[in-house]
Amino acid sequence: MKNFAITGVAGYIAPRHLKAIKETGNNLIAAVDPHDSVGILDQFFPLVSFFTEFERFDRHLEKLRRKGEEHRAHYLTICSPNNLHDAHIRLALRIGADAICEKPLVLNPWNLDALQELEAETGSRVYTILQLRVHESIIELKKKLVSTKTNHKYKVNLTYITSRGLWYDFSWKGVKEKSGGIGTNIGVHFFDLLIWLFGGVQKSELHLSEPKKMAGFIELENAEVTWFLSADKDDLPADLVEKKIPTFRSIEFDGNEIQFSSGFTDLHTKVYEETLAGNGFGIEDARPSIQFVNELRNSKITENSNSVIHPMAQKYYQKQK
Repeated sequence: MKNFAITGVAGYIAPRHLKAIKETGNNLIAAVDPHDSVGILDQFFPLVSFFTEFERFDRHLEKLRRKGEEHRAHYLTICSPNNLHDAHIRLALRIGADAICEKPLVLNPWNLDALQELEAETGSRVYTILQLRVHESIIELKKKLVSTKTNHKYKVNLTYITSRGLWYDFSWKGVKEKSGGIGTNIGVHFFDLLIWLFGGVQKSELHLSEPKKMAGFIELENAEVTWFLSADKDDLPADLVEKKIPTFRSIEFDGNEIQFSSGFTDLHTKVYEETLAGNGFGIEDARPSIQFVNELRNSKITENSNSVIHPMAQKYYQKQK
């Protein structure tokens, strides 16, 4: 059994990590969040030491490190706002723990090089959550791609819509400097998925860019991809709205749809299992998508594009006319 600590435990994604730590048979010894709405801890680790001040949390972990192997944190799970990931990863390495960090691993690709240097200096590792790589439907698609030889580039249409209310605009997620914007905050693991499946980026265009939705085109080594990301509930398909399902995830692959809206919430546990077994996703796994979303964040709308535009983006253009 390993000891875990966690940052950002009051956040949206933290329960999936708490569940994963519990289900993999490990123990949570310390948690921190500036907000104290953390009753969720009672469901998983009611005796965990909780802090609202990061400095006290830091000091506590250092004290445990000095008490020896049985007491120290072996892993630091990081669920804090995106702009804090780099600093919290550094804390993990400093206390001799491995880091398991939510996506995006960092906001800026140059931070990855510094973290790799710290890995080499400390002997600790930095892991991230690229959960779509362990989704059964995606694994089957990957196997199909590997076993199939083709001379043409696949035609891919990626759609991800996740309903977020007005609060989103006023939280750190709505602040580009903290979240990296919607392309980074909710898009990075989808871009990781595309690059993992179809190879590196050869060309990219940005067709739509607003605070809660983006769309564009990517030419990869083995695919041409139109993509659409949205946190606007009005973009959800009508049938999902009727069923009160807040999220839609779909990949159309050469005309065949692979919808993976289900089977998504248990993926963190699978990633933890792989990480604890020594097969986690590290810095180099995350690098291509971090580089891409950084470029996307600084891109301008492509004028006079000859590329295919995602149907949702076309629909948006028609509404604007």
